[in-house]
Amino acid sequence: MAFDTSHPEVRAAVERAISEDVGPGDITSGFTVPPTLQARGSFIAKQEFVVAGTELLYWVFRYGGAAYVEVLQESGASVKPGDILATVQGTAMTLLSSERVALNFLQRLSGVATLARKYVEAVKGTKARVLDTRKTTPGLRRLEKMAAAAGGVTNHRIGLFDGVLIKNNHITAAGGVRQALQRFKDYPGPVEIEVRTRAELDEALACGAKRLLLDNLTPAEAAAWILHINGRATVELSGGIDLETIRAYAEAGPDYISCGAITHSAAAVDISFRLELDRP
Repeated sequence: MAFDTSHPEVRAAVERAISEDVGPGDITSGFTVPPTLQARGSFIAKQEFVVAGTELLYWVFRYGGAAYVEVLQESGASVKPGDILATVQGTAMTLLSSERVALNFLQRLSGVATLARKYVEAVKGTKARVLDTRKTTPGLRRLEKMAAAAGGVTNHRIGLFDGVLIKNNHITAAGGVRQALQRFKDYPGPVEIEVRTRAELDEALACGAKRLLLDNLTPAEAAAWILHINGRATVELSGGIDLETIRAYAEAGPDYISCGAITHSAAAVDISFRLELDRP
């Protein structure tokens, strides 16, 4: 699965990262590296993980200076220590100035993809599909959601603009479950609503709700509520579900389980960059 690097948000994120790191110029490389010195570099896996973001390297090195990039492992691939993810050729100045930005993207995004894959593997054999959330690094949401998808997770809404999810505070502001749902009676798209009690659940079902979010239940409670719903609506579970508990929640019978940890708690993976000078 390849990243859609054509999206303006992706290009803007790369440009910001280069500007943030290089600024007006790489002082250290400027003093130590001859400007015409040619080199090649390799991005090497130091552990097992799921790759995400190698397609960004074309843009990192384009913004950092002209270089030739060859991606050997696309997003979604599983790699082991010693595997080469990508190679790059150009001036040593360009490679050194762009190295950290490239590694930051690869390590962070591959970390998200790797954790996503673990969540997906944990529910294998059940009908539950794992969703990501909006609990992302500010400014990097689209990239982190693409990384989650590379790990096999289903993307939830990108932002507040592309999906309806009526949560508890919306219900409070609207005056209740019925009132909140009534506001969307003419809305053409799908509407999901969070219910916190059995009374709210029954009210939502009576109003014709077809997508329900059940939050902060135990697996046993979730199973009982899903049995009561009896297929009248699709069900998403959320609320502190982690790798240790997700299997039990999946076996309760939901259609979806959303896990914020996939993006907000993923650890960066270990990748090194090896530089070699071109010799005449």
